[in-house]
Amino acid sequence: MRRLALLTLLAAALAAGEILNASYDVARDVYRDLNAAFAKTAAGQGIVVRQSHDGAAKQARAVIEGLPADVVTMNSSHDIDQIARAGLIAADWRKRLPNNASPSYSLHVFVVRSGNPKQIRDWGDLLKPGVQIIAVNPKTGTNGKYTYLGLHAWASRQPGANDDSVRAALAAFYRNVLTLEKGGRAATTAFAQRELGDVLVTFESEALRIQQEFAGKVEIVWPSLSVRADNPVAWVDANVAKKNTLAAARAYLEFLYTKEAQEIFARHYMRPSDPQVLAAQAGRFAAVETVTVEEAFGSWEAAQKQHFDDGGWFDQLYGPR
Repeated sequence: MRRLALLTLLAAALAAGEILNASYDVARDVYRDLNAAFAKTAAGQGIVVRQSHDGAAKQARAVIEGLPADVVTMNSSHDIDQIARAGLIAADWRKRLPNNASPSYSLHVFVVRSGNPKQIRDWGDLLKPGVQIIAVNPKTGTNGKYTYLGLHAWASRQPGANDDSVRAALAAFYRNVLTLEKGGRAATTAFAQRELGDVLVTFESEALRIQQEFAGKVEIVWPSLSVRADNPVAWVDANVAKKNTLAAARAYLEFLYTKEAQEIFARHYMRPSDPQVLAAQAGRFAAVETVTVEEAFGSWEAAQKQHFDDGGWFDQLYGPR
């Protein structure tokens, strides 16, 4: 009841001319700058964009449970599909905006202490005894799902790989996890501010931000293989219809594909979907081989069912601590 009351108050606070963007944990800074830039455009005049941030999986559940978001800006299509299956977003949401409705993307890397004392170079080094890992819980944050899937994809490519060897790699990784945080920013706080662990596994965009903020204290290691993390967006049909905010929500999301917005994504170390902007900003990003979830696992739905649903591989391998 209390949660419902809070959601009702939030909805009432969002007056005409305001929209709410429900986004994932580590996207706070980029959307702060995107919102400011949007407000200066002709399409954004008089529109105030409010933000809500948490782990992506948690945000998707919040929208399904009544968070009155006009738009969602997530880090996997699975999170938006969950909302669509609840009847709040049209099933064809990918077709409504360019690039399958993903204006940017990222991938997973490793943040280590200065000098890389544990000599971490690739996923296999995270499996060694004595390495303490900070990561996100895949049950609460999609950041954590990408960590798991990235290791799975790497382990599957090793000589003689089979389900048993991949399971063994995953089990070794999670034995080394010092703490599983609910979202990417909480994981950053644990590693960079509280100085826990030897390595943080997180999005490249967050890693480069950490390197900038904690200059001289950390380094970034790019693995040999990573899973491409698209950042899809959608307006929430049920909510914009109820609040009469479709025009504002659509204008905001379309703005994310403009050259100005694409350059803001790049400045925040998120790889822009515009190939020309990406080429111009190539110096910011290391060349890394990536695979998509669809290529490596068939679909997000298949990956979720096998690995992250209750009783799936993650539950079997991690277990209670």
